[in-house]
Amino acid sequence: MEIRSRGIRKSIVSERHYRDRTSILVGEHFWQGDIAIAEGAIAADCRFFAGYPITPASEIAERMSLRLPFIGGVYIQLEDELASMAAILGASWTGTKAMTATSGPGLSLMLENFGLGIMTETPCVIVNVQRGSPSTGLPTFFGQADMMQARWGSHGDYEVIALAPSSAQECFDFTITAFNLSEKYRLPVFILTDGLVGHMTEKVVVPSPSEIKVFGRRKTKKPPQEYLPYEPEADLVPQMANFGEGYRLHTTGLTHDERGYPDMTIGTQDRLIRRLMNKIRQNADDIIIVEEKDIEDADVVVVSYGVTSRVVPSAVEKAKRDGIKIGQLRLITVWPFPEKRISELSEKVKAWVVPEINLGQIVREVERSVGKRSKVALVSHAGGDVHDPEDIYKVIKEVIQ
Repeated sequence: MEIRSRGIRKSIVSERHYRDRTSILVGEHFWQGDIAIAEGAIAADCRFFAGYPITPASEIAERMSLRLPFIGGVYIQLEDELASMAAILGASWTGTKAMTATSGPGLSLMLENFGLGIMTETPCVIVNVQRGSPSTGLPTFFGQADMMQARWGSHGDYEVIALAPSSAQECFDFTITAFNLSEKYRLPVFILTDGLVGHMTEKVVVPSPSEIKVFGRRKTKKPPQEYLPYEPEADLVPQMANFGEGYRLHTTGLTHDERGYPDMTIGTQDRLIRRLMNKIRQNADDIIIVEEKDIEDADVVVVSYGVTSRVVPSAVEKAKRDGIKIGQLRLITVWPFPEKRISELSEKVKAWVVPEINLGQIVREVERSVGKRSKVALVSHAGGDVHDPEDIYKVIKEVIQ
C-alpha cells in the first residue's frame, strides 16, 4: 500500500505492516527518524499519543495513528498543543505510558502544561523535532535553537532531562531510554532531535523484546490507607498509584504536601521545589550519557550533539592529519548538562570547540563548566543547513595557535 499525504508519497509499506498487532517489529528496517521515534515509543510500551500536526514532526503522529489502534492503544488529534500536553498528563495518571510530538512553535504552547507535569511529577515523553526559528521560521528546514527553550521554557525552578539523537537508530533507542527515565524519575522527558534527523531514512535494527529493557511504573505496594502520593523514596522519587485503583489521590499544580493537598506555606514550597530539583541533580551520574572519543591526551575537544555530531568527524580527522591532539565529546544527554565531566577535562584540555545550528546556546554551558581554565570557541549559523566541516576545522586551528 502506498501512503500519501497531500499528494506526496511518504513510504511504501504493506497493509499487514500497519495492521500487525505485534508491538515490536523485530528486524531490520529503513525508517525515517520520526518513524523510528514512534516505533521506539511503542517498543517502550507507549499506548497513548496526543498531538497536533506540525512540520517536521507530523510523521510521528501519522505513524502512531496507524499503529496504536491495532495494538490496544489510543491516538487522538487535539485542537492544539496546549490540549495535547494536558491529554498526555491525564493519560499518564491512568497508568498508561504517553507521548506527544511537536516542533518549536508547538513546544512554546506545551510548556505551560509541561510545568504542570513537573509539579505533579507525571511521567511522559515530549518530542521536539526542531526547525529554523523563531516564530514560523523555516518550517521545512531544521535547526538546534530550542535547546534552551527545553531547559528554561517554563517558569520557576526545575530540572529537566533531554536526549539528543543523531541518527534514525538512536531515535528508536533513545525514545526507549526517554520513557525509562521518565518512569524512573517521574517527570516529562524531552527528545530534542531536528528536522534533518527526523526526515533522514536509515537502517534501524529493532532487537527482540527480550533485549529491550523497559522500566515500568514505580507503582506503590502500600495499601491505600498508608499511601501518600508525594512521599519520596530514598532517591527522592515518590512511588505512584494510578487513578481508579482504589487509592485516594489529589494532584495539583499548587504547592502541595506529601498528601498532594495544597499547602501555601514557605516551608512546604522550599521543601517541595528542592526535592523536585534534587531528584535529578543527585541522580545526575545515573542519568547523564556522553560519548567520548580520543579524549585522554587531547589538547582540543569538540563538543557536539544531534545532527551536528555527524559533521564533526570530518573536521577532526583533518585536524589530526595536521598533528593536532583532538578528541570528541558528544552530548547524548543534553540536560542535565555534564558539567562535572567537562570541568574535570578542562584541567588538561587547552581549548573547546562547540558547533551548533544556532547562534550560541550550549556553548554557554561549556563556558560555564570550563570557567577560565581553557578557551571556548563557537562555530555557529542560524539554521537550515549543517555545518561545512571546513568551518569547524578552521576554528580548531585558530584555538590551538
